Amino acid sequence: MLDYRTHTFLTVCRTGSYTRAATELHVTQPAVSQHIRQLEVHYGCALFAKSGRGVEPTEAGQLLYQALCAAENDEARLRSELDAHTAEKNARPPLRFGCTRTIADYVAPRLLAAHLSRHPDEHVLMRTGNTTELVTLMDAGEIDFALMEGSFDRRAFESETLSREPFVAVAAAGERAASVTDLLDRHLVLREPGSGTREILERHLAARELSVSDFAGVIELASIPAIKACVAAGAGVSFLYRVAVERELAAGTLVDVTPADCAITHDFSLVWQRGSRYANRYRALARAWRAGRPTAPESAPPA
Repeated sequence: MLDYRTHTFLTVCRTGSYTRAATELHVTQPAVSQHIRQLEVHYGCALFAKSGRGVEPTEAGQLLYQALCAAENDEARLRSELDAHTAEKNARPPLRFGCTRTIADYVAPRLLAAHLSRHPDEHVLMRTGNTTELVTLMDAGEIDFALMEGSFDRRAFESETLSREPFVAVAAAGERAASVTDLLDRHLVLREPGSGTREILERHLAARELSVSDFAGVIELASIPAIKACVAAGAGVSFLYRVAVERELAAGTLVDVTPADCAITHDFSLVWQRGSRYANRYRALARAWRAGRPTAPESAPPA
């Protein structure tokens, strides 16, 4: 069970203000200040520094936030397990996770079908969002882990690789380009800022001193099916994971025009908060899914 001062500390981190934290916690501001001072004495370091009208965590405070945030979410998970066990013998809480959109649409259905064939009574709650949104959901304790392809802060999160996927350029027609610069005369159809696919492309372009603005035009769409339909209609070129365009490539509605200097692969990963006591469960689940032999995450003991 977490100490009340822990909840005060986490609330100050999230609100950036002693005053707002006091309001949210229904206590006085002096009480919030006292709780923080007691933690600073306990840990022997300053946890917050003034910033404008509010406060922000020091480096030590940020480190403590990551650890206590994971502990808070673990406690909520443990409480749900105890509640489920009390209500029904051998009951399990839901499998709560999130997926980036490529994984949600083209990978997760196969993983879940295999998983549920082994565990038909499993209750699954899956959220979909871009990498930034899923990180926020994990921090808030609304999901326990995420399947995603975007970059994340490895100081705050741990991961296990599910697969390594090729990242390809597709168009309605054309031959493979010799260089990515050969595609700059086309419109670029891509996802919104914050998405993993866009981040990977932008990073690859930046390494060649290019950006998305160097293309003839940019069309932003939040839906992968809409991107594929737009490209198939001849609107431009897009960069997507091959797993998302396998059917279109096989049918010939899209063609692979990946430049010779653009051979990119990227990991799809199962990601969770660093320091979670459930780390071994998440690793076991990722390895089982990777091997095609799904196992309920509760089958492995907590870390």
